[in-house]
Amino acid sequence: MTPQHVETLRATWQKVLPIGDTAARLFYNRLFEIDPAAEQLFAGTDMALQRQKLLQTLNAAIGGLDNLEGLAPVLQDLGRRHADYGVSDSHYDSVGAALLWALEQGLGDDWTPEAKEAWTTAYGLIAE
Repeated sequence: MTPQHVETLRATWQKVLPIGDTAARLFYNRLFEIDPAAEQLFAGTDMALQRQKLLQTLNAAIGGLDNLEGLAPVLQDLGRRHADYGVSDSHYDSVGAALLWALEQGLGDDWTPEAKEAWTTAYGLIAE
């Protein structure tokens, strides 16, 4: 990840924050559209709380970009917990596609080729 990627991620994230709940709704709606089986993983889940958790996780990830070594164990723990919930490796492709789509919808004209590259790169690192 380049310094330009980090700068772009932070700048675009600041534009997402004011519409965070809407962006999270877009994300989950798209995820369940792409991967209907994923919706079963959220049966009985308070989706308002889940949207908050998604935004908090993304906020922490963006905030930790200066210290990827420190961020890695946090993300690994998150991955372990999601595996316990039944998330499989195949879900990560759907999640990535839904995330990028939701960001594109939320950012509109601010979803530039640079933003797409930065978010795609970041998600690739997170999903590892």
